[in-house]
Amino acid sequence: MENQTEDFRREPPAPLPPRPLNLPVPEEATLANGLQVVFVEEDRLPLVSFRLAFRFGDAFDPAELPGLTDVMTSMLVEGTETRTSRQIAEQVARFGASLSAGASADYSTVAASSLSDYAGEVLDLLADVALRPSFPEDELELTKANAQQNLIAQRAQPPFLATEALARVLFGKHPYSVVSPTPESIEAMTRERMDAFHRARFVPNNAVLFVAGDVKRSAMLQRVEELFGGWQPGEVEEPRFPAPPVAGEGRTAYIVNRPGSAQTNIVVANLGITRTHPDYFPLLLMHTILGATASARLFMNLREDKGYTYGAYTTLDARRHAGSFRATTEVRTSVTGASLKEIFYELERIRSEDVSEKELRDAVAYLTGIFPIRLETQEGLIDQCVQIKMHGLPEDYLQTYRERIQRVTIEEVRRVANAYITPERAALVVVGDAAEIREQVAPFASRVEDFDSMGQPVRESAGA
Repeated sequence: MENQTEDFRREPPAPLPPRPLNLPVPEEATLANGLQVVFVEEDRLPLVSFRLAFRFGDAFDPAELPGLTDVMTSMLVEGTETRTSRQIAEQVARFGASLSAGASADYSTVAASSLSDYAGEVLDLLADVALRPSFPEDELELTKANAQQNLIAQRAQPPFLATEALARVLFGKHPYSVVSPTPESIEAMTRERMDAFHRARFVPNNAVLFVAGDVKRSAMLQRVEELFGGWQPGEVEEPRFPAPPVAGEGRTAYIVNRPGSAQTNIVVANLGITRTHPDYFPLLLMHTILGATASARLFMNLREDKGYTYGAYTTLDARRHAGSFRATTEVRTSVTGASLKEIFYELERIRSEDVSEKELRDAVAYLTGIFPIRLETQEGLIDQCVQIKMHGLPEDYLQTYRERIQRVTIEEVRRVANAYITPERAALVVVGDAAEIREQVAPFASRVEDFDSMGQPVRESAGA
């Protein structure tokens, strides 16, 4: 009896069968000016969330003004034709609401949420800041000063230096290569330029308004028509971005020098896939097994086994127009070379050997398990709806997500590992004390290039 009890303790219980998601069904409408409206009625809580999303982001900045979209969107809540920055903040506080605006590489959003009792007033506020911003000079000067200080702070952070160097290497002349504004571009941003950029980009026929929560579709659609119906459409062109460069033979290391640094930031990366690529789900499983979590191979090797770092992870960055796959870690300077050896070992191993059935089963359980958690809150659900529309994902993406994860096989994991992990042609970015790490890095590259902390090349030489 005792042995049976011990056997029971050693065996984890079998997972329960997946429960249906029971997601509310979105309903859509389109105004005469082209604005799409997506309603997700959900009356569990007396809350409402709004997102006004545009299919343009940082990648659409003018070449001479990187950072314009970020600064422009951040300025939306700083004043309109009828409200000052202070009045906007006071109204948001009075309603107990939230109001913000921002941009990613692929899209921009104006977001608001509140109790459903104030849905009409908050939507009115969102419409005002989105459609009628005034970009007041005093607020713009303050925003620009803060942006300049942020640039200085960024340059002191090794992860930023690594991200900047990697983006330039991977994406070349593609706009994804730009990760921040420059001091010159910030200084050149004027109210007139910002206003013209806003009028050209914030057009209804390139936007989707999401409404989720305790609202009635018919009444809310009437309010949307009143607030947004007079918004004039504009020209929308599909972007023609240059293709990212094709990696040549051999591996190049890019060392960004931070004299005296006690740590080395390591990024090993190659180009990946777009968000709608058919290999997205097999690659997501492979990434989960290799480095997405604290139980993945990379973490267990570099932290748990070797003790080189606090953490080591992979990143699957699949965007609308291009993507990348990265392995990243921060290690003690003295173990830079040893850490690189283990990273490349893991990258090669997942290409040359099948993952185990247990690894695949655990990864599937993890991904299908956390997915419903992301949809539990109203904010989480509306954010997923934004992702679907902005990236052009299938309408049934949420309903079929778990099934598509469960269909991935061991053979597919190995196939995509070989297709999208190319360690022999990877870009290797290393940020640290060049004098201490250069000899450790050289054996892992056929070429080594040196840069300073401003991202400028120092010299170029052949690796060992």
